[in-house]
Amino acid sequence: MPEQQPYEAGRAIAGTGMGGAMDLAASEATTLERTPGGPEGTGPAGKPRSLWSDAWRDLRRNPVFLVSALVILFLVFVSVWPSAIASGNPLTCDLAKAQDGSAPGHPFGYDGQGCDVYTRTVYGARTSVTVGVLATLGVSVFGSVLGGLAGYFGGLWDAVLSRVTDIFFAIPVVLGGLVLLSVVTSNTVWPVIGFMVLLGWPQISRIARGSVITAKQNDYVQAARALGASDSRILLRHIAPNAVAPVIVVATIALGTYIALEATLSYLGVGLKPPSVSWGIDISAASPYIRNAPHALLWPSGALAVTVLAFIMLGDAVRDALDPKLR
Repeated sequence: MPEQQPYEAGRAIAGTGMGGAMDLAASEATTLERTPGGPEGTGPAGKPRSLWSDAWRDLRRNPVFLVSALVILFLVFVSVWPSAIASGNPLTCDLAKAQDGSAPGHPFGYDGQGCDVYTRTVYGARTSVTVGVLATLGVSVFGSVLGGLAGYFGGLWDAVLSRVTDIFFAIPVVLGGLVLLSVVTSNTVWPVIGFMVLLGWPQISRIARGSVITAKQNDYVQAARALGASDSRILLRHIAPNAVAPVIVVATIALGTYIALEATLSYLGVGLKPPSVSWGIDISAASPYIRNAPHALLWPSGALAVTVLAFIMLGDAVRDALDPKLR
């Protein structure tokens, strides 16, 4: 497949007036054109495909992406409408049925408190997906803004941010959660999400900083600056569209990590607490009964493993599609 064609702002400016040069430079900066190479390098009308359309074309042909996307879509559906596949109440328990195996209408059996394992597993997906998505959005936005500004302006701002990120990288995530969340009395997902954003932004920030530093050295950015474009216009119209791909890849993989981190913190008793429904809480409650009722531990553990694996596979597929070196 043909390699990506570098931007040549001077070619776009030649033969145009000063007013049209800015539009041409902006158009090239946000298009990411590829060199036409016949049917493999062109779109429907013979025009060069953009990097994003080319990546989407590759993703649709990748079985790993298709399988992981289907699993994630199912998880999202279950998170929004858990009652569609589970008619029971996850907080309704019957001690007389504690540790019982599967029964009609209760395919996963009962846990140590007599709660329906199937219903709690289904409703636990809502908590995990909510925490993972919101934490990823917060980390991506906060880290990208800080890292992008540091990479673009450099100087003292870049030096200070680099030292701050080094400090946050030195904090063990699980130990930090045990210390910070142990003093929180709220039983909602927001303290857990806030903790993940607090300790997760340095990774995205460093990646965004490197991408912006690379993008701002390209010719189309220099041409826009020479034509008098403001810093905000250069960042939003020229640099951001061409520096966001690595952030998307890392954020997609990190989403599964945040879901696993929420389960870990809930298992340790500092994340979500009963009566909240979470896979981590159910795994922790079922651990003492692993010999007598292994089903109560295996089903939430399996759901957690499949969810994390699906997001990691999705991130790997997106990385392969967006990285020109792997083509």
